[in-house]
Amino acid sequence: MLFSPLQAGALSLPNRILMAPLTRARASQGHLPNDLMAEYYAQRASAGLIVTECTMIAAGTSAFASEPGIYNTEQIEAWKKVTAAVHAKGGRIVLQIWHAGRAAHPAHNHGAPTVSSSSVALIGEVHTAEGKVAQVAPRELRSDEIPALVQAFADAARNALAAGFDGVEVHGANGYLIDQFLRDSANQRSDAYGGSMENRARFLFEVLTAVCAAIGSERVGLRLSPLNSYNDMKDSDPLALIAFLAERLSAFNLAYLHLMRADFFQAQTGDVMTPARAHYKGVLIGNMGYSGAEAEQAISAGKLDAVAFGTAFLANPDLPARLKTGASLNAPDSSTFYTPGPKGYTDYPGL
Repeated sequence: MLFSPLQAGALSLPNRILMAPLTRARASQGHLPNDLMAEYYAQRASAGLIVTECTMIAAGTSAFASEPGIYNTEQIEAWKKVTAAVHAKGGRIVLQIWHAGRAAHPAHNHGAPTVSSSSVALIGEVHTAEGKVAQVAPRELRSDEIPALVQAFADAARNALAAGFDGVEVHGANGYLIDQFLRDSANQRSDAYGGSMENRARFLFEVLTAVCAAIGSERVGLRLSPLNSYNDMKDSDPLALIAFLAERLSAFNLAYLHLMRADFFQAQTGDVMTPARAHYKGVLIGNMGYSGAEAEQAISAGKLDAVAFGTAFLANPDLPARLKTGASLNAPDSSTFYTPGPKGYTDYPGL
């Protein structure tokens, strides 16, 4: 089943081995994609679908200093090299569009203020050009500021298609802005965007409505992580939250729902895939720690429709061929995940 085709909205995928979004911090100054990034993604074009690293929808929202953007003409033109390189190899690629919320830091953004669902700061420090500095308390977004953010997601989706992408994935996971509204550890609002699950999901649903209107729902995916505690996230009832979201998301007719099944740090545990499958009527993609054998079994059993592989794809540009032949996998070098240059990026050997 891993090697059978899959129709995900308007996306015709040749196999069900997807490349998960992976922050690599290789963009040039001005958050510009470059030739090295084009080479990296083209090397992985045998994926059923490539989901790019998280990409800024607006200036002043950088969390990593060297991540790419999709909010100006120069970035759109630079991304065209990447999409052309992937398409020349027969691949399919969608852009993950993203607002970091409280994970953005003024040190990365020329002093631009940090905003979130509520004024709840991340714990700890962040690496900057000046060394480690403390996280800052974000300013709670006013409700009258939210429509402009929704519009920025829609504009980013249009820009992505102008850059040659096959679609977009809305980043609703891992403690960034949409997730900061969704989960009640970060959302302490008392207005229409806080409190009940319906209210906490309002921003997500408004973003999806706008993005789907901009480019067509059949080219829109969504990533969620109801269990992941990355970026100091937690929810009081993650299983109820995913069941609620999965049921409501069916009406959007998305290309797919991409679900992270676990927590990087094991702070929260539970089975979110089963309620997601029970309530979501579209294409469901699983992610986090699947082996090829487990992915094959889960798809064959109807538990999900495809699996996104992260570090396995990072270190194995020809991952589908390796899984098909049972070849050994290169081990990822975590020391080069976010460092500049080709080392640990484009130099992993193929078979």
